[in-house]
Amino acid sequence: MTEGQEIVGLCRDGRSREAFERIVRTYSERLYRHVRSFGCSHEDSDDLLQDIFIKVWNALPSYRGEAQLFTWLWRIATNETLNFLKSRRFRFFLSSRTLDVREENRADDDPWFDGDEAQKLLSLALRKLPPKQRAVFSMRYFQDLSYAQISGIMGVSVGALKASYHHAYMKIRAELENNM
Repeated sequence: MTEGQEIVGLCRDGRSREAFERIVRTYSERLYRHVRSFGCSHEDSDDLLQDIFIKVWNALPSYRGEAQLFTWLWRIATNETLNFLKSRRFRFFLSSRTLDVREENRADDDPWFDGDEAQKLLSLALRKLPPKQRAVFSMRYFQDLSYAQISGIMGVSVGALKASYHHAYMKIRAELENNM
């Protein structure tokens, strides 16, 4: 029996709270890292994780186990994070230079960095990518997900994902070459 089937079984037995607690216990750290890989701050990632788990709790009764639990959770997390990033862009309509300065300062203040300059430059390059390219790159490069898994999460064809990853890679490469 797969984990998703076990979760469905718990829900059918009226043990939704136990199923939810199991999801939170098992996936909190990985979901946090997934959200964080989009370039969100620690505080934003924590807030988003709470929002994601609220969505999971509300959607848990309708989860049928047809998609893998991992895929279902990642789809919710990815959509919630992309929506957050879109709304943040509209709220903070800034010039690109101001945004670059804010992102650079945020990276300097971020405890996620251990002072490694290459890591900082990579993070800044990632933050300049459009959110969907950033998501594809992060899931493929950092989380080592297959294109098939990413396709299930994002609802995009494997071919489109490969193209998106390639474009993201080329942009990051150019950004790193300009800064070294």
